[in-house]
Amino acid sequence: MREVNIALVGLGTVGSGVYKTLSMQKERVEHKEGLTLNLKKVLALEYAIEIDESLKAKDFYTDIAADESIDIVIELIGGISPAKEFILAALKKGKTVVTANKELMAQYWPELNSAAKKSGAGLYFEASVGGGIPILRTIWESLQANEITSVMGIINGTTNYILTKMAEENQSYEAVLKEAQRLGMAEANPKSDVEGYDAMYKLSILSSMAFHARVPIEYIYREGITNITQEDIAYGKELGYTLKLLAISKRRGNTVEARVHPTMIPNAHPLASVRGSFNAIYLHGNVVDDIMLYGRGAGDMPTASAVVSDVIYAANQSSHKHTTFYNEKDASSEMSFENNWESAFFLRLLVADSPGVLAKISNILGKFEVSVASVIQKGQSEDSVPLIFITHKANELSVKSAINEISDIDEVISVANIIRVEN
Repeated sequence: MREVNIALVGLGTVGSGVYKTLSMQKERVEHKEGLTLNLKKVLALEYAIEIDESLKAKDFYTDIAADESIDIVIELIGGISPAKEFILAALKKGKTVVTANKELMAQYWPELNSAAKKSGAGLYFEASVGGGIPILRTIWESLQANEITSVMGIINGTTNYILTKMAEENQSYEAVLKEAQRLGMAEANPKSDVEGYDAMYKLSILSSMAFHARVPIEYIYREGITNITQEDIAYGKELGYTLKLLAISKRRGNTVEARVHPTMIPNAHPLASVRGSFNAIYLHGNVVDDIMLYGRGAGDMPTASAVVSDVIYAANQSSHKHTTFYNEKDASSEMSFENNWESAFFLRLLVADSPGVLAKISNILGKFEVSVASVIQKGQSEDSVPLIFITHKANELSVKSAINEISDIDEVISVANIIRVEN
């Protein structure tokens, strides 16, 4: 029986799940893989669960990096520092690293990849995207024969939970966010989730793997869900759409568009049925056609499943694979990034209830080559009425220019929301 010695850095929610999984599944792994996974050291600021005192490390560099018997280091402390320094130190010592750190991988993948290549160590990060969903290895190991041209997914469980509750229970964004925080579904400071940063980091990693070309976060458009209201969801329902925070990336030749934003999708689309904190990733390959992977996108045990899977996979490699695409800090000069993508749009305006306003708005949309697929005007009022448009596909910058002019119409009280539509 081959033995693999492991150090675990971080014993929070996911770290505790990994600790439990290594213990709980030890005999099963031995039976299935012929491997004994020995947890030799654990380093943490706080210990969420009780562990044997003999396992506790006092210093990363002396107790883990300098220990030649340790083969694999699992990093689960998150953030940039000291996680980056710990990972680099481990890689330089030839130790394979397994991490779930999406922010670090999105921002410093080239530096970490270079260190791993130089020492021959492995760098594995399946758990950084999609929790327990094995999306990265599916791309890396199962779809090599494909040119993947699009990726679209729900990759943040917190925002999907909030939007699901808003849609199903007619609650406001603020009320559902407070409930999510009370239940531990959202952080006390939810900015990373609700403003789309978490999904942006994940989309950078996912797109880079899918398109075999680094997609830095600087080229990803990001918009969160903080401006979404019950009205947007209700009118979307009436028009046959479900509202989700989607991470979308598409490649045409050497041009990539990558964006994270609230999106209306038809109720019949597979992603529309993804409820609660679940994640799903829908991709298209030129040979395989459409694939969707669905599952728990966060949580201690689902993420631990991906982490321990990486450990086992790494332990079974005689040599480690590293990225073969251009993976430097800046994007390849051969690549270009689109900021004027094409999509349909949901436009919700508040206008004065007076004759001719619809014609004025339609004229401006036509001026910028934005054609209208459907329009709804709700109710009558002396103050204002909502006017909702669904456009045909149009260029992003054309719609923004049209909206700037529409905002200047005297009868337009406000542009309440602009939401992209993917069909």
